[in-house]
Formats: sequence, C-alpha cells, structure tokens
Amino acid sequence: MPGTPGGAAGGRPGGHPGERLGLPAEGVGSVAGFGRRAAALAVDWLVAYGIALLVAGPDPQGNPQLGWIILGLWYLLTAVPVAVFGASAGMTALGIRVAPLGGAAVVGVPRALLRTALVALVLPPVFRDEDGRGWHDLATRTVVVRTRA
Repeated sequence: MPGTPGGAAGGRPGGHPGERLGLPAEGVGSVAGFGRRAAALAVDWLVAYGIALLVAGPDPQGNPQLGWIILGLWYLLTAVPVAVFGASAGMTALGIRVAPLGGAAVVGVPRALLRTALVALVLPPVFRDEDGRGWHDLATRTVVVRTRA
C-alpha cells in the first residue's frame, strides 16, 4: 500500500523503485515506468486534440486559440477523473493510476488540480527521484502505480 514504511533496502541504491514507499518490485501496485506514463499522457492529449477539433469551429486549424482549447480540454479530461477515480482515460488504457500516499482512497480535487497543472508545465514530470516520482508527484504526495501486470 502506498505510504507504508519501506522494505529492507529503505530506498538505498540497489533497491527497486517504490521500495521505500512499500511498493512491490513488479506487477500490480508497482511503480509505473516512464514509458507507460508518457504513453498515457499522449493518449489523453490526442483525445483532447480530437475533441478540440470538433468544438473549435468550422476551420479549427485556422483558429489561433486551438492550442489553448486543447490544453484546457486536456486539463479537464485529466484532473477531474484523477481526482475522482485516480486515473484518466489514457492511464486506464495503459493500466496505471495515481495513488495518494498516506492511505487516502482517492487523490482528491486540490491535489489533482495541482498535479495536472504541474504536468502541463512539462519539466516537473521529467525530473524524477529514485522511485520514479516526478516533481509533480512529490509536490502532491502521489505515486503512479500499475493496475495490471
């Protein structure tokens, strides 16, 4: 369970990602890799892009606001489901979810809004700690885990 004391390695080099958080080395509940996380982000972005093309008017590519529309839709399509269910559509498709540390059942609205805003800044997810958690996860006390093997 996320937030429980770490195992024997306690986060020392040589331990697996998530060990100091009490997460397994592999399988369900283990820390999701960067590839799955990036693919889930791409799926969510493509969904937002598709919806934006539908709502941006008769000539969406000529709309100077298209980028902001896509960003706003992506933000809503990510923050709301993460707050309520722990996963966006892309995360669900890739078999990952956001788990709050400390035993809470769901991430909740404030942390999901902050986490998603930090992801939109691009750099926070790129810089990660030894557990594979980006700055956005560190700031919101969350970890992205696998939901299937």
